[in-house]
Amino acid sequence: MRRMFSALGSAVLLAACSLGPAPAQPLTAAAPTPAEPLGDIVVAPPRQVAPDVWLISGDLRPRREPDGNTVVFVAPGGLIVVDTGRHLAHRLAIEAFARRRHADIIAIVNSHWHLDHVSGNPYLRSAYPRAKVYASRAIDEALTGFLAEGAAENRKALQSDALPPETKEDIRGDLATVTNGAALRPDVAIDASRAVRLGGRKLALNLARNAATAGDVWVYDPTSGVAAVGDLVTLPSPFLDTACPQGWEAALARIWETPFRLAVPGHGAPMTRDQFAIWRASFTALIDCSASSRDKTACAADWVAATASLRGSTPREHALAQEMTEYYVAEVLRRTKGKSAHCERA
Repeated sequence: MRRMFSALGSAVLLAACSLGPAPAQPLTAAAPTPAEPLGDIVVAPPRQVAPDVWLISGDLRPRREPDGNTVVFVAPGGLIVVDTGRHLAHRLAIEAFARRRHADIIAIVNSHWHLDHVSGNPYLRSAYPRAKVYASRAIDEALTGFLAEGAAENRKALQSDALPPETKEDIRGDLATVTNGAALRPDVAIDASRAVRLGGRKLALNLARNAATAGDVWVYDPTSGVAAVGDLVTLPSPFLDTACPQGWEAALARIWETPFRLAVPGHGAPMTRDQFAIWRASFTALIDCSASSRDKTACAADWVAATASLRGSTPREHALAQEMTEYYVAEVLRRTKGKSAHCERA
């Protein structure tokens, strides 16, 4: 376990977005998904963000590991699902949406390999065997790199009496997911940006190298003007564990050059172009501050103030944004000098 954040008494696992063990034996086909014995995850109803584009929101919950946002594009031939969450409740919400639409899931696009965006893949592929997964090859290095390095920390964390049972349950789920990591690999590897037609809907699958991860895939739908950008944009803070800021800034510039109308982040509410511009400028300022001699608290406070209009206004959200950003400045950006080895090895 990389880091546990607490804000106003609420514990949130952040880097558990991407934790798991090194496979101890050859990886096998997907195992059945176990039921969640604690069953306390509630997923908000899907909401339409554009014609034929729906959002199933993820969340950062007290004592639980996060789920990323899921974007669903409705095509004549079926549904294209961008990211599949972590918890059983989230993947069941995706499946329930498909059933209500009387439509099959024909494609899954993974924006990146963090477990809160890919853990639902085996379940949904079992339910919809014809669905193909489109993603970068970065998952290969992750399974033997970052995820492997988290194994010992995860196992030690399970021995602690300080962790609540909900958190331990999530860690066990992550360990099981990555042990079966072969089921997370793509059917169609995205090695370069390209246009595709899935189920009769034209989309652009754009590859960003060495950005939030070694290989991020963001989706642009020219019909609706929606860009599903994954963790290239997140709230309440950028998730920088596996990041290369220089490549990340280049990816943000490429998104800006695209005539999107609405950007759906990996975590947080959809953003207009003006809101995306605020986030992008704040990200650059945070990276610059982290490279300076300013105190981590000041760098984080600047981020929190600059992005206030993009977040909820509760004291907990404010405190979580401050604490997470301080951590990333001190423990990630400054320790790695802003260059993640996990990203650059790809």
